[in-house]
Amino acid sequence: MNKTAEFRITLAQLNPTVGDVSGNAAKARAAREKARAEGADLVVLPELFITGYPPEDLVLKPAFQAACREAVEALARETGGGGPAVLIGTPWVEEGKLYNACALLDGGRIAALRFKANLPNYGVFDEKRLFARGPASGPVTVKGVRVGVPICEDIWLEESEEYENVVECLAETGAEILVVPNGSPYARDKNDLRLSIAVARVTESGLPLVYLNQVGGQDELVFDGASFALNADLSVAAQQPAFQEDIVTLVWRRDGSGWRCSGPVTPLLEGDRGDYAACVLGLRDYVRKNGFPGVLLGVSGGIDSALCAAIAVDALGAEQVRGIMLPFKYTAQVSLDDAARLTEALGIRYEVLPIADAVNGFEKILSVPFAGLPRDITEENLQARTRGTLLMAISNKTGAMVVTTGNKSEMSVGYATLYGDMNGGFNPIKDIYKTEVFRLSSLRNSWKPDFALGPSGEVIPPNIITRPPTAELRENQTDQDSLPPYDVLDGILERLVEREMPLAEIVAAGFDREVVARIDRLLNIAEYKRRQAAPGVKVTEKNFGRDRRYPITNRFRDSGKPLPKPDEALVSRAGRVSAEAFDG
Repeated sequence: MNKTAEFRITLAQLNPTVGDVSGNAAKARAAREKARAEGADLVVLPELFITGYPPEDLVLKPAFQAACREAVEALARETGGGGPAVLIGTPWVEEGKLYNACALLDGGRIAALRFKANLPNYGVFDEKRLFARGPASGPVTVKGVRVGVPICEDIWLEESEEYENVVECLAETGAEILVVPNGSPYARDKNDLRLSIAVARVTESGLPLVYLNQVGGQDELVFDGASFALNADLSVAAQQPAFQEDIVTLVWRRDGSGWRCSGPVTPLLEGDRGDYAACVLGLRDYVRKNGFPGVLLGVSGGIDSALCAAIAVDALGAEQVRGIMLPFKYTAQVSLDDAARLTEALGIRYEVLPIADAVNGFEKILSVPFAGLPRDITEENLQARTRGTLLMAISNKTGAMVVTTGNKSEMSVGYATLYGDMNGGFNPIKDIYKTEVFRLSSLRNSWKPDFALGPSGEVIPPNIITRPPTAELRENQTDQDSLPPYDVLDGILERLVEREMPLAEIVAAGFDREVVARIDRLLNIAEYKRRQAAPGVKVTEKNFGRDRRYPITNRFRDSGKPLPKPDEALVSRAGRVSAEAFDG
């Protein structure tokens, strides 16, 4: 039996950049030096850390695979002079197959490899088309301690035909501690789910568990970190912060019942606070990792652009944010006043560029092809398209990225057009319903995340939050002149989009039948618009883009009638023998 009394594990909750192999290796190297200074035996990095996660089809390129292998080999050689071992996520090619692997680097060598056995293929994950399944393997040995290394999904699935019970295998083959490298993206209330999964694995195995997660934004995904450790008795051994890099060394001590740790426990950001922090981090990393010098956005005096401006300042600092008001004849004076107050409170550069000459110019050019046709929404939409064109022109000239400002409610029903809502580089509130936009705006006036770069206190004028939104979609009418109240709209959309409930069930929940049918129709016909929208932060389990994929050309419509019951009497059920005979 192992007699080691103390085992130090450094958890490197870090923010890699997809494709930056040398930069990610440098982060791993710096983490190892910190771990060495703290007397660690092992430093752990997240899943596929050397590539950044998720690498998607980039990981299929032989040149990229070779670069990752070269970087891991270099890190392995550096362990030859002593110091902590390194457990790092990397792609690995073995006998012509590509694996999602973890490499143990120790003693100047790649001392062990473990391959991910259970490959997720749902939601945002698409690993079955990229990687081969690895076998369930036993633990690796580090400084005399047997460490089990299930990789992310290897602890997430319940027993089934396709599921390889990696944790059971590790427990049966002598693992003493489970160390789980993860690439688990943020979604609201996901911390409870992660904890329940970890508790189930600890209960089944009787082993303490370390859950290390990546942090940072990658395109539409945000990884919140929030890494933790559980003792074998299910007590929380440590909790790292969410939405920021953090390196901590946990001291595990062995007693008669096994290994136990008591480390720092940091409170997590939950609910609306978690969503706001995700929006800030997602925008920050999209801008910085893609090399933009700053951002600009159309400031309308409305709540969507106000919230986006606050998020941008918290993400990047006021000096990197530029607000532009683009008024037309329907723009109310209160909108101009509120936009000015907002930009002053945030401390950002602000300009007012009237668009009447441009809109009138377009209408003059179109007077011949439009001759004899009545005015309609076409002319009204010229306002939005003019604004988008001007914002993109300033972006092209300065290099600053346009922040788009369409919320999930209005994007769902095709109403996101104003002030570049659908034009630009990135949308921090793309997955935020309008009712939450109001909540987040009020929240930001009373609180800001520790890592936010904007000012404290009231940054969004209360008048913007309390007054009815003016949308200019119908020449100075409000959104709700043509849509139901936002609490009703969002209640219907949440059931249609997140839960995909039949219309009959939504009506049975208390919503008006005609309103439900109308919102369902608008949701369906706006699919082509959403396909053209900028990427944006994902905070729900069903965002538009990576999770919810519907055809643009689609004639199916829910009739709203109760669902018919299947007629099982029409179906012949083959017995096992006859089925096998049919299969040959």
